[in-house]
Amino acid sequence: MKIQTYYNHIRFYIPHHFIYYPVLIFFLICSIYFACTTSDTLIWSFIGVGFIFLFCLAFMLRQHYALILQNRIVRLELRYRYFTLTGKRLEEFEHKLTDDQIFALRFAPDSEFLPLLEDALKNNLSGDAIKKAIIHWKADYNRV
Repeated sequence: MKIQTYYNHIRFYIPHHFIYYPVLIFFLICSIYFACTTSDTLIWSFIGVGFIFLFCLAFMLRQHYALILQNRIVRLELRYRYFTLTGKRLEEFEHKLTDDQIFALRFAPDSEFLPLLEDALKNNLSGDAIKKAIIHWKADYNRV
């Protein structure tokens, strides 16, 4: 497996991104074409709207469920890591961190986690700035 870094941490799901969506887009384009070139405009328009609905629904549901669960797990992981490293609870000041900052901190190894957390709180670093500040990237190969 390829070593994960800031530049390659985005993940694609092959069946979904490169098969389902292209096929759906192809059928949508065909239905729009037939709606414009045949006498059965109404039926092909309805078919096109159906494909648009399927496209939006598939995208929203896939992202929504997976990301909500992943966000909860990342928060729990960071709470556990913080407690393990300090013996204190992260929940006391977790509300001061944005979601973007919390999710970026998961890539920091334990040796860099606490200094980056303090820096994020003190200087209000963005998630992207936190990711770029990580020297030894802690890969997350199981993210959605």
